[in-house]
Amino acid sequence: MAATRVFDYRGIDSDGKRTKGRIEAATDGAAAQALRQQGLVPLSVTESTSLLRKEIGIPGLTGRTTLRDLAIFARQFATMTASGMSLLRALRVLEEQAGKSSLKRAIHEVIDDVEGGSALSAALAKQERVFPPLMIAMIQAGETGGFLDSALDQIAATFEKDAALRGKVKSALTYPVVVLGFTTVLVGAVLIFIVPIFEDMFAQLGGELPLPTQVMIDISNSLAWAAPVLIVGGIAGNAALRRGLRRNPAFRLLVDRFKLRLPVFGKLFTKIAVGRFARNLGTLLGVGVPVMQALDVVGATTGNAVIAVAMKDLQAAVRDGQPMSSGLSKHGIFPQMVTQMTQVGEETGQLSQMLDKVADFFDREVDAAAESLTSSIEPIMVVIMGGIVGTMVICLYLPLFTIYQNVEGAV
Repeated sequence: MAATRVFDYRGIDSDGKRTKGRIEAATDGAAAQALRQQGLVPLSVTESTSLLRKEIGIPGLTGRTTLRDLAIFARQFATMTASGMSLLRALRVLEEQAGKSSLKRAIHEVIDDVEGGSALSAALAKQERVFPPLMIAMIQAGETGGFLDSALDQIAATFEKDAALRGKVKSALTYPVVVLGFTTVLVGAVLIFIVPIFEDMFAQLGGELPLPTQVMIDISNSLAWAAPVLIVGGIAGNAALRRGLRRNPAFRLLVDRFKLRLPVFGKLFTKIAVGRFARNLGTLLGVGVPVMQALDVVGATTGNAVIAVAMKDLQAAVRDGQPMSSGLSKHGIFPQMVTQMTQVGEETGQLSQMLDKVADFFDREVDAAAESLTSSIEPIMVVIMGGIVGTMVICLYLPLFTIYQNVEGAV
């Protein structure tokens, strides 16, 4: 029997009033089901955590809408529409419920457009900075087919998996980033506070300093002007890189290809891109989005220009009457397993289900790769940190060895 956990919930009762509280259940899904049986429409169900585990929101830096925010939005929207609540009333509740300012403003604009006679998907499309193309295409399919609540459930599930995947990758990269930051601070502290003390001591003792020691002293003396230049240059370079990635498709393609060929991280990035391709395409086809439109949306939502180029070639192949699997086989980013599974899906008429299985497989592969990366990179970072610190210590003590030898020779 599964252990029960405590969940905090917010919901709407039968009179339309908002309510909140706590409930015990095995999973969040079971908690939501228990709330429905009590006559409540659950808006959010989150596991209760201690204060130390809650995220800290920094004013001015928490307005950006994340995938997790969109997943919660879609899940709440699906629950309310499935319970018979009108579209506009559900949107107004979602606007009031939204915690991010950007999402709240976007929902407000959507309400105005829907009240003016626009379709929900068309209203969402006007807020493209908040609602991604994948979400808009699936909602459009749900509106056309009369299964909006099911489409919203699929959106929530897709975004939740994508957000969980990104969280695992960030966790794998956290350790090297922290160690690198600590090493930078340590090196800076040595250059600013320790090296000048040794420089004064060497000046009093006289003699010529070894080249490694002199280089370290020169770096320490130039740090006052070099550090601001490096910081400003790094910020400017990062801004220029981001601008180039947004505005220059050829440059974006070059960078994405380079990322996929990196020695350690390349395989991880490849698995993430292929898994996201399979997840998004399978989800779109599963809710009835036409193949050509689905391929167009997938090309724009995988976050990798190599996949986007492959989707354009795939569209041309499908337009010419070729099976999708033959188009995939022409691009090296897709493993043979993906091509074979796609071919089986086309032959059996279960392409969306096969793509979902491919996505699940690559999600597990990413989990394993992230864990392996974390375990293998820890000793490497320790060696690098130790090497840097050890080199600095040797450079500082080299003159002392020379002085000792000179003293011995004089005696």
